Amino acid sequence: MYKRIFRSVCATALAVFALSLVFVLGMLSQYFGQQLEQELRTEASYLAKGIDAAGESFLDGLSYDDKRVTLIGGDGTVLYDSEANSAAMENHRDREEFVEAKETGVGESVRYSRTLMERTIYYALRLENGDVLRVSDVQESVLTVLLRFAQPVFVLILVVLGVSAFAASQVSHAIVRPLNSMDLDENPSGLEEYDELAPLFLRIEHQRATIEQQLEEAVKMREEFRLITENMTEGFLMIDRGTNLLTYNSAALRLLGVPEGATGKSVLILNRSEVFRTVVDESLAGRHAEQNMERSGRVYNLLANPVLDGERVIGAVIIILDVTESQQREQLRREFTANVSHELKTPLTSISGFAELMRTGTVPQEDVIDFSSRIYDETQRLITLVGDIIRLSELDERAQGGGFDREKVDVTALCEEIIDRLSAVADRRKVVCTVQAPESVLVETSRRILDEVIYNICDNAIKYNKAEGSVRITVTEAPAEVSIAVRDTGIGIPAEDQQRVFERFYRVDKSHSREIGGTGLGLSIVKHGAIALGASLHLESQEGVGTTVTLALPKLRPSKTE
Repeated sequence: MYKRIFRSVCATALAVFALSLVFVLGMLSQYFGQQLEQELRTEASYLAKGIDAAGESFLDGLSYDDKRVTLIGGDGTVLYDSEANSAAMENHRDREEFVEAKETGVGESVRYSRTLMERTIYYALRLENGDVLRVSDVQESVLTVLLRFAQPVFVLILVVLGVSAFAASQVSHAIVRPLNSMDLDENPSGLEEYDELAPLFLRIEHQRATIEQQLEEAVKMREEFRLITENMTEGFLMIDRGTNLLTYNSAALRLLGVPEGATGKSVLILNRSEVFRTVVDESLAGRHAEQNMERSGRVYNLLANPVLDGERVIGAVIIILDVTESQQREQLRREFTANVSHELKTPLTSISGFAELMRTGTVPQEDVIDFSSRIYDETQRLITLVGDIIRLSELDERAQGGGFDREKVDVTALCEEIIDRLSAVADRRKVVCTVQAPESVLVETSRRILDEVIYNICDNAIKYNKAEGSVRITVTEAPAEVSIAVRDTGIGIPAEDQQRVFERFYRVDKSHSREIGGTGLGLSIVKHGAIALGASLHLESQEGVGTTVTLALPKLRPSKTE
């Protein structure tokens, strides 16, 4: 702003100086022209009197300086000229000043020379004998005078420019200093020195307040948007029509396995799979897109919708959902349905077959008892299977927050009771069962669920044990928990099956499992029961050596009245 004011002042001063100079020279030129005309009249009057008195010879002995004197006869013939040979000069009867002098007694004219940039002033006076005396002189034009005085004028211009620059600098500083020192935050109403700027400052203050309000709202909305997206478990990506990444949340980077700060410009850098590219292309083409993508053993559902401005696609929003667990649950549900169907179909087919034979009446009486016994066994197997399925469903509900009634349970006494109930099975398989535990260990939990969990672990340890094998229950009390370890000397579990033995209907050796009975849900009940109790479950097994299943229960919680 200072520079603009400085240049403006200097330019104004220079223009004023130039106009003033031209005006002054013009005035001087006009003044000197009038003076010259007056001199020509006076000199012509004196010369006329001399010629009237002494004749033409009066002109021969005179000195005329810069003026030119011409005596013209009545017919226009040049009789005398102070600068040229009168005999060689042309007739002047058509000259303006001669014609006017012959008619009125006095004649004047001005003629310009464009080549010499001069003007010649002629003054003619009619004598008593009818001749005409003409006196002329040359006056230089304003431009000629200006060129003659070019050097001093140039020096004067430099002086004027210097003075103007100094004055402009001082004036500019004086004008700009209050503007530079003003603070729109502390004194937004403007400067007292410049009342003319008050409307401008009021408008600026209004616009500043409006902008601040809009910025606050924008920051608030951005922060709300950030909090919402950052607390989403789903991944969120927003892109423009050129696939450039506009915004995202940390969940998107985590789900796509991209480190923070390695996003790049294009969203396609985050994932280069064909599925991801297809979803991006479909959404930017203006269509809804949905695809499942697998990465690192997990399944992600990609949902993409175009962002429209009228009918024009300006970008897209992509949501990433981790659907691994739901896919696994769906897979488990299908497997469970298939397994239940299979488990139910086998005994029902057997019962149906025996019943069909008995209905025909062709079965000998001695075989009817055997068929009835088999029908009874298969029916009991069905009842046990349905009971296990119902119990497993109940444990699922409790594990998902259904809750149960807590009571103080003596773990040592419960383990001894379970061993006593399984003694008949253990004796048939020649397996020795023992309990190694403190005299009394109390936990606050559900006795029924804990009983089912320990019973199923011990039942499996006996069934899959070797002849003359052993099962030992070890109860260990720690400050925060109680551990119940059931160790057997059975056939063991192959390493590749250890992660799946707690799945529903999963059997390591299906032929052996059929021989010893069971529904294939025992260890699944153990797993879901442990979850319902809030306990942890750990399995260690070595094929041909034995298996150890450890259940870690939270210890007894002190009552509020103690």
